[in-house]
Amino acid sequence: MTPRSARHVFTIALLFAGAHAPPAGASPAVSAAPLPAADPPFGSYWHDGKAELDGYRYSVTRYGQLRRGQCAAIYVTEPFSRSKRVKVDDASRNPKDTFDVLKLNLIRDFQTGIYDYNTMTSLFVRSEDFDPVKASFASMEWCGNVYEELRVDPGLVSQRLSSYFEDESTSQEVRHPKGGLMEEELFIRLRGLSGDYLRPGQAKTVPFLPSAFRRRLTHQPLRWTDARIERLAAARAVTVPAGRFICFVYSVKIQDGPEGLFFVDRAYPHRVVRWEWRQATGAGTHLSSESNDSGDLQGSTRTSYWKLHGEGDERYLRRLGLNPGGR
Repeated sequence: MTPRSARHVFTIALLFAGAHAPPAGASPAVSAAPLPAADPPFGSYWHDGKAELDGYRYSVTRYGQLRRGQCAAIYVTEPFSRSKRVKVDDASRNPKDTFDVLKLNLIRDFQTGIYDYNTMTSLFVRSEDFDPVKASFASMEWCGNVYEELRVDPGLVSQRLSSYFEDESTSQEVRHPKGGLMEEELFIRLRGLSGDYLRPGQAKTVPFLPSAFRRRLTHQPLRWTDARIERLAAARAVTVPAGRFICFVYSVKIQDGPEGLFFVDRAYPHRVVRWEWRQATGAGTHLSSESNDSGDLQGSTRTSYWKLHGEGDERYLRRLGLNPGGR
């Protein structure tokens, strides 16, 4: 390790020392703050014909250096085909094969020197219980394209991976352990859209499947591990570009991997105000170079974005703190 890289690792360690210490922008616990109103039923909010759009100030470590970019999260409900695992064009044609899903599209854009990364994760979960049925991932950069699709069934996850690397493309099946959690699910599960994922102060260890985004950066295979998820006992006040929020906080510790914190707005619809992954103390150097990933909420709105494709509609991105073209 060079002196410069040693200083970088030491600085990161100082920034993230202590899983329960408030990070920059987060104040000490605020247990005495008044509770918000009761959450509305899921359908009355999410079946209004609109999507939630969240824009984030984003940073990620790539090739051992901190990169800055932007991230967009789009949440929307839609009819889904049980047999084809795609959005249904006309739900009335085959109602027995159709069910409602909540879809998350998570888009990360960041620059690495002369070229940029554009990645997108799509997660589809059943609206009734938030169990995943499909996840897809695409990565585009100057070296080539990568696409992965996971079909999720009880007891089984089927993977189809196409890569520009000769030995990476594959099709395989792995078990889906009972109670297993995919990393992509954290952006939905921890929001508690139909009740708390955990009560304050509770913790549990679950089988855990690292995200396609994480596996792409580290070139790791599809493999389950374990993660300990804890909801901190007290809420915290967090300040991000979008404002000041009272948040409940989840800690996620991946076995032999990074540690994450998720700050979720206590008021419905419980938006993810901030997330941050950082290198776990004592983990290997390979993980330490590519484990940091964080987002701070810059803006949020609820709208029918698919209608906003005209010249000049780029102005709506400003509500999210985003720039056209990911720049």
